[in-house]
Amino acid sequence: MKYDTLFRLDGQVALITGSSKGIGRAIAEAMAAQGATVVISSRKAEVCEQVAQEIRDDGGKAVAIPCNISHKDQLEALVAGAREKCGPIDILVCNAAVNPYFGPLQDMPDEAYQKTMDANVRSNIWLCQMVIPEMAERGGGSVIITSSVGGLKGTASLGIYGISKAADMALARNLATEWGRQNVRVNCLAPAIIRTDMARVLWETPEIYEEAIRTYALKRIGEVEEVAGAAVFLAGKGGSFITGQTIVIDGGATITGET
Repeated sequence: MKYDTLFRLDGQVALITGSSKGIGRAIAEAMAAQGATVVISSRKAEVCEQVAQEIRDDGGKAVAIPCNISHKDQLEALVAGAREKCGPIDILVCNAAVNPYFGPLQDMPDEAYQKTMDANVRSNIWLCQMVIPEMAERGGGSVIITSSVGGLKGTASLGIYGISKAADMALARNLATEWGRQNVRVNCLAPAIIRTDMARVLWETPEIYEEAIRTYALKRIGEVEEVAGAAVFLAGKGGSFITGQTIVIDGGATITGET
């Protein structure tokens, strides 16, 4: 039927950073389920291989290539390894990120700023510089950057993280403008609190959880597959006329007007 392939990714190669757990793993599993060959990458080789094997055991196609995104030479090796093992990259998901500092900007150490911006912004620029030109030569591709609702509003304790995620949104808009003529699309996902290990304290502590979801229209936090579904949409034909945008996945947290 006409719409059978809207979300299929058959024959495509998807490189996904930070994909050994949480949102990144869910995106990898979802893309593999839609026919893509996925490259699993995070810092620990054994964990990457375990996730890749589980995807293969489930009938998908996956390879593991470890990488620390803060090091350019490791990113270069990641991209080269992905091409060698899987072929040209059709989908790039810049998902890996860090959040080393919790507190007001007034007290933020210089090293926290540098670590956050290097991992959350500069590494994405590097990856896009390495991957997008080949996408353009081959007729197009999709880049998805995992941002955050923290990039849309102020916060008293996660300021530098939010600044880095706002920069990712600007990065997507600019790259989308630069490469649109070559059919390369670049978009962001902006989740609110999602049920991951990183946010475990928020959803395992009842009083913290209730306060966290107070402004959420859906009155619950999100699940990793709800972010993965948006990533699949942006990667496939269903999202092929969307570029330079930030899709907010927040259960209505930014629209209720509650404080």
